[in-house]
Amino acid sequence: MWFYLLFVVFIIIIGLILRHLTSNKRLDLRDKHVLITGGTKGIGYSLAVLAIESGANVSVIARNVDDLENTKMSLLKKCNTDAKQKVMTFSLDVTSDIYDMERMITEAESVSGPINMLMCCAGTAVSMRFDETPVEEFRRMVDINYLGTVSVIKACLPSMKTAGGGNIVLFSSIAGIFGLYGFGAYSPTKFAIVGLAQVLAMELKSHNISVTVSYPPDTDTPGFANEQINKPIETKLISDSGGLYSPDIVAKHTLTDALSGKFHSTVGFESWMVRTLCCGMSPFTSTIEVILQVLTMGLFRIVGIIFLAKCDSIIKKCTQEKQINKKCD
Repeated sequence: MWFYLLFVVFIIIIGLILRHLTSNKRLDLRDKHVLITGGTKGIGYSLAVLAIESGANVSVIARNVDDLENTKMSLLKKCNTDAKQKVMTFSLDVTSDIYDMERMITEAESVSGPINMLMCCAGTAVSMRFDETPVEEFRRMVDINYLGTVSVIKACLPSMKTAGGGNIVLFSSIAGIFGLYGFGAYSPTKFAIVGLAQVLAMELKSHNISVTVSYPPDTDTPGFANEQINKPIETKLISDSGGLYSPDIVAKHTLTDALSGKFHSTVGFESWMVRTLCCGMSPFTSTIEVILQVLTMGLFRIVGIIFLAKCDSIIKKCTQEKQINKKCD
């Protein structure tokens, strides 16, 4: 037993060292066209900066015209002085008509060439108890997080196939691989993104198009700050143990993993552990990754049970406190 645990720890350390070495690899996107939805804030903006600093032509889709203009000016200042990089911005809601999306993609490609990398960062979150969440919020989550992602992929895919390859990056969440208290409207849409990524990875492999799905932990973005407004106390207490990450760190890991052809992209040990535990029938792109999954699955299941028991304890305690406060009132 002890030999097994020591061996597992050894393999985990080796895996983390290899991941660290990979994450420090220089990013090179010279002459590539990177399209980013939701690229004016948070992780999307950090990805846009990384792409432009790596030599890419960058196209950004978002809704707010002022944010787009500010983003364009910021990216232009970061362009390599010896390169003829192009920055284009488009004011468009990802829930818009597919034909509007296709026209915008055609315009972007007419200036910057075929899209080599599509990064679907546009999304939103709401955190409320299921019975307190309006039905309209469920529809809004599906429209933006899932159907909005589907729309832009469908618009970009024909030219990516014609060009003979590329990368598609989708953003799920840790709440997209296991259901979490307070995310009844949000979590299922992020589960759907994982399913979509698995289907696309299988369908597009023969077209030399790789698919990466990112599972960001809590990240210090405007969207996260907005999410805190109605977030139940139970959800806050459960989530606090994972810490809060910088969007720059999440973006760097995601872009590095995508360019390495990895299907999964995580940040931090806890996120990696949960994703490993929930990998199931997801695609594999690394031998060392498969070995780690096989060796750690049983151990991580025990850790997962302990975590779920902790969640139940937090929820139970909060319920008791509410009942006491109600009696006092």
